[in-house]
Amino acid sequence: MYKINIGLTDAQRQGVIELLNRDIADSYLLLIKTKKYHWDVVGSQFRSLHKLWEEQYEALTEAIDQYAERVRALGGYPVGTAQGFLDLAELEEHPGQVPLATDMVSRLVLDHESVIRNLREQVDRCSDEFHDEGTADFLTGLMEQHEEMAWMLRSFIQGEELFPDGSRPNITAELPIGV
Repeated sequence: MYKINIGLTDAQRQGVIELLNRDIADSYLLLIKTKKYHWDVVGSQFRSLHKLWEEQYEALTEAIDQYAERVRALGGYPVGTAQGFLDLAELEEHPGQVPLATDMVSRLVLDHESVIRNLREQVDRCSDEFHDEGTADFLTGLMEQHEEMAWMLRSFIQGEELFPDGSRPNITAELPIGV
């Protein structure tokens, strides 16, 4: 087999591959949750959320493919089984639950924020520990995509919190100065 010689040791490449495979696992769980919520959402915001989640799961699908290709470029093999995803992922499933639309959004915000924190740490590790600036740059771009998705979701529910019975809390929003 041809020996990869891209300026990284085998140990450095393997360390990065392990990080990327954890990212693939989290991304797959996030994709599954986003798609499930896309199917299950009901209520007055059905159309808006249905379309938003379709856009987001399409972006997640593309990102997963990019992760896998990066793993292959580094000489590894991407995780590709449901069990592998569950073993490596930090995100959690919520089987048997169909939450309210705002709870769906909130859960996805928390998941995206978890992914963002992990990616931020991995960018540093790729640079400092593994000296792989290419992957650090790649992960930075994906982190920015998750930041935008989380922002879109947070913006959707800001000021729209509902109680489980569907009622709204009596909250007045504080606006930034000058707004």
